[in-house]
Amino acid sequence: MLLTVDPQSLRTQIAPAACWTCAPTTNEAQKDTRLMRAVAGAGADIHKGGPVSQNAGLTHGAGEGAYVTGDLCPTAKPLDRSFIETMMKQGPHTPLALAVSGLWIKEHPADFQWLVARKREGALDISWVDHSYRHRYTPKLDETKNYLMQPGSNIDAEITETEKTLISAGQTPSVFFRFPGLVADAALMEKLRARHLVALGADAWLVLSPPPRAGSVVLVHPNGNEPAGIRLFSKYLEAGKIPRPFRRIEDAP
Repeated sequence: MLLTVDPQSLRTQIAPAACWTCAPTTNEAQKDTRLMRAVAGAGADIHKGGPVSQNAGLTHGAGEGAYVTGDLCPTAKPLDRSFIETMMKQGPHTPLALAVSGLWIKEHPADFQWLVARKREGALDISWVDHSYRHRYTPKLDETKNYLMQPGSNIDAEITETEKTLISAGQTPSVFFRFPGLVADAALMEKLRARHLVALGADAWLVLSPPPRAGSVVLVHPNGNEPAGIRLFSKYLEAGKIPRPFRRIEDAP
């Protein structure tokens, strides 16, 4: 089986290898595709030797509407299903990008399967964003030295273990990766680009930012750790302050 990505639509799929005839290619040969432009463009402002970015990746999408994303970092708290149900009320196949850590899936199997069921029945169109496997975090440690910036972090393992966890559960990882804490430096960004993944940031982390605008990548945490963000989302939605329509994250770059 192969995990593939369409270089123009950014849609991923898992397909039998026997169905494909593959030939070698290069980054140069693919540089004009949407995929490679997105890979190169996300986090392009992070420079070698410069400061650590605390919002690494694509922060704003193309066009009208909004790109709603939710982070599922490891936690003992249950999934905030009220947020998911609010999204479901927006209509069938409402797009939602969920940045999921492998440990969250492992520790919340019932909540994860509930989400999978909502995707399968067409209530939501979920894009699974890799959010690392362990989502390392040390309280009181400076953010620029935390998360994947901690010594001993292995971005290869963090990426592939979450991909394997999703695939083992019958789900397809997207081409997007969100750094834990949204924190990364130029070296981490280059490692991500070498794996042809698109870094995903946000310009509307609701507890930290003004209300969204057209094209905003909206960020909330429906893992139970940030109820204030969920309340703000509902407040803005009711007041018409979240641009419509909601769009697939694959349309953003």
